[in-house]
Amino acid sequence: MDRVEKTTREIGQRLRSARRHVGMTLSEVASSSGISDGFLSKLERGLVSVSIANLVQLADVLGLGMHELFSAEKTPERTQTVLYRAAEGGIPDVAANGYRWHHLGGGAPLDLMEVFYLVFPREKRMEVLVSHPGQEHCYVLSGEILFTVGEETHRLKAGDGIFISSEQPHSAENTGRGEAHVLMTTAKQPRSAAQPDWWQIDAAAASGMNETHKGHS
Repeated sequence: MDRVEKTTREIGQRLRSARRHVGMTLSEVASSSGISDGFLSKLERGLVSVSIANLVQLADVLGLGMHELFSAEKTPERTQTVLYRAAEGGIPDVAANGYRWHHLGGGAPLDLMEVFYLVFPREKRMEVLVSHPGQEHCYVLSGEILFTVGEETHRLKAGDGIFISSEQPHSAENTGRGEAHVLMTTAKQPRSAAQPDWWQIDAAAASGMNETHKGHS
C-alpha cells in the first residue's frame, strides 16, 4: 500500500468512527453532505479518492475539525501553532478527481482560515465547478493553471495569483507541460454566523457531480 492509499484509508476510518460516535447512519450523513450513500460507503472503506469540497462538507456535518481527519489527536477549538518540516516526512497526500492535495493548516472549529497545497498532474482538471461562502486566494508556485470563475477564464503562471469571492462557481485546470503546484488559502465565516454548507456544488454543475458519484458507487 502506497502513502496516498494509506492516507485515504485512514481518513475513511476516522470518518466512519466519527459517524458512529454521533449516532448517524450512512444515509443521514450522505444526505446532509450532498453525496451519495454508495460514495460515502466506499469513502469510509478507503476505496475512492476524495476532494477538499467533500471532506469539508463531511467534517461540518460530523462536527469535526479538518485536523482530526489526518491525526488521531483531538482538534483544539482554535489552532495556536502548527509546524511542518519537510525533513520529518512532509504531509500526507490526498487523492482527488483531477488533482491531489495536502492540508497545511487551519480547520479547527474556531479557525477562520485554512491552507492547502494542490498538485495538478499534466492534462488533469476539476470536472465540476464548486462554490462556497467566504473568500480564497490561489497562488501558482509552478506550472500553468487555467482558472475559471463564473463565465471568465484566467491563465495563471508561476508567480501569478487570484483572489476571489468563493461564492462564484470556480474550477482549475492544468494547461502547462508538466505538473502545476498551487498554494490555496481559504477564509470562511465564523460558525456563529448564519451560512449554508461551507462547500456547495454549483447548481449548473450538479448534474455532472451526480454522474461522478454514480461512477463511484
